[in-house]
Amino acid sequence: MRPIPIGARGTYSMQVKPEHLANQFKDAILPEVLATPFMILMMENAALNAIRPYLDPGESAVGTEVNVKHLAATPTGHKVVAEAEVTSVDGRHIGFRVSVRDEVEEIGQGTHGRAVVDVSRMKERLEKKRRA
Repeated sequence: MRPIPIGARGTYSMQVKPEHLANQFKDAILPEVLATPFMILMMENAALNAIRPYLDPGESAVGTEVNVKHLAATPTGHKVVAEAEVTSVDGRHIGFRVSVRDEVEEIGQGTHGRAVVDVSRMKERLEKKRRA
């Protein structure tokens, strides 16, 4: 892993589709709005995109902490954009400020943590766990 600068930024965008809706996998009586887990997924992807240029081959980063607020509902068809900014680096642990906007307003904000991992070492640990 190369040094990751404070202030590095990443984004992730998508259009809200039926498979992203809260009423598809939570409560069927809910209106057709973006589900919170998909908003968090977007935040995580934006954070990974912020640091991807600094990762060495064979490295990735896994989520370690999510602390967010879902502030407003977003209907089907809206484009949503997540942004992440690196706020701290402590060895392999990276902190981010994250937010998401739809076409009208900010819909979510918070903080997120990721840890840089060697993917082959992670796979080895998982295989040992499977056999345990």
